[in-house]
Amino acid sequence: MITVAMSTVIRADRTRVWRALTLPAEVAGWDESVIGAVDPPPDYPQPGQHVRWRARLGEVPLILHDRPLEVVPEAKLRAKIELGLFRFDETYTLAPAPPDEAGAPRTRLSMRLVAANSLPVVGGLLEPTAVTKLATGLVDGALRSLRAWCESHP
Repeated sequence: MITVAMSTVIRADRTRVWRALTLPAEVAGWDESVIGAVDPPPDYPQPGQHVRWRARLGEVPLILHDRPLEVVPEAKLRAKIELGLFRFDETYTLAPAPPDEAGAPRTRLSMRLVAANSLPVVGGLLEPTAVTKLATGLVDGALRSLRAWCESHP
């Protein structure tokens, strides 16, 4: 298995960051690969749900399958994700960070993605180095986008 883990500090409280992670309209706002949720339940996210999202990988339209496994409001969101042939376990963890110099609240957001070492593609397998590069790009992009969204949409 390949594990990629990163974190960032966001100039917003945990309530704000949690909303960005869990409200479908907000997810579609910050996640550039997500177009929107397909009939999300009103109590999303809850363990055991299966939520489909219209998404794209580059220019290719896909359905992203999101199956929340563990939900601790304002603290942890863990889900099984399927995006095309790429399947992974994704965990977001939120923790308070020291306030900024003006005393404004901040949140440390960590993201961990665990994926198989190889990925089936037409004609063979995507090797571990390529899977690691893909996973690293997804984690880094998600954290950067979430931080920018939360800080520009208080």
